[in-house]
Amino acid sequence: MIIELHLLQSFPVSNLNRDDVGQPKTATFGGATRGRISSQCLKRAARQLFAEHGLDKSEIGVRTKRLRDGAVEIHVKAGRDLQESRDVVTAGLEQLGFGVDQEKGLTEYLLFVGNGAIDHLATFCSDNWDQLLAAAKAKGGKKPAKAKTDKDATAEAKRLLDGSRVADVALFGRMIADNKDFNVNAASQVAHALSTHSVATEFDFYTAVDDLKPEDESGADMIGTVDFNSACYYRYANLDQAQLLKNLGDDEDLARRASSAWLNAFIHAVPSGKQNSMAARTMPSTLLGVVRDHGAWNLANAFLNPIVDHDLLAASTASLTNHFRQLRTFYGDSGIRTVAAASITGDVPHTDAGDVVSTVDEFTARLLAPVGT
Repeated sequence: MIIELHLLQSFPVSNLNRDDVGQPKTATFGGATRGRISSQCLKRAARQLFAEHGLDKSEIGVRTKRLRDGAVEIHVKAGRDLQESRDVVTAGLEQLGFGVDQEKGLTEYLLFVGNGAIDHLATFCSDNWDQLLAAAKAKGGKKPAKAKTDKDATAEAKRLLDGSRVADVALFGRMIADNKDFNVNAASQVAHALSTHSVATEFDFYTAVDDLKPEDESGADMIGTVDFNSACYYRYANLDQAQLLKNLGDDEDLARRASSAWLNAFIHAVPSGKQNSMAARTMPSTLLGVVRDHGAWNLANAFLNPIVDHDLLAASTASLTNHFRQLRTFYGDSGIRTVAAASITGDVPHTDAGDVVSTVDEFTARLLAPVGT
């Protein structure tokens, strides 16, 4: 069973997701330049809300290169020497197959792990302290050659990276290039958000004045420009319930709560880029949800021809629901269990299923009912 979420969300002056030169990200779609928010950006914004929507902190993961420092801190608090702790934990990570920057103490890859990973690493190093300390001294500060880990070390590394109780690892997956045994197939797919209309990047010229400047001096003390756009975005994500349950070790209760957290977090997620200076904190205006047995339909082609109507939201909503209706008519809807639609204006074109609801709580309840939440 798959849950699909389609959102239309309009943002005023904003720079929610920047490229390498600081401009709002864009993409060419249907021959026109569109505003874009990357899937990575949207997933991070959603992950940060999971604790607000029913998941415990212990069930949420972290992405980090700083496992060593966390484990070292535990050992130092227990009375161990700081430098010796660094050497031992570094040797421990290397024994488990993770490359470590000798100076910064960062792992080679940004690892997606549960909150208990640091405690597990600290315990592993404590239990093997003498052996790891001897290995660190024998290495003499040099970077060790990449070596294959033995069965015991691989099993220990799997325990360290165990994601069977970590909801966001189960949802968004994990890939470690050097060892496919640690990979997790994502249960959720998230599309890059695209504006339903063409956009042009604009520039805000700003000045700043020194508050302590003498009165007889004039002029700005700092000048610059900030890039921005204003856009109505189409957002799409889906969640495969079978894959989620598998990733969570068949824990049905955790899978239900993770599904609810996923749905509510994505509805409320807003990227953090430039929010302190632009406060572009808006909510989705139109919501369309589908629960189906198989398959998935990204409805971005509803906007292949850029919307040009002066009422972008109303025209985008009409185009979205009309495209969905056309797909159902042409391809059939035998695999569709539930459809729900909602709008803050209450003005949603009918979607052929008697499924227009009036609040977000009704909307989420309709989509989660087949999951048993």
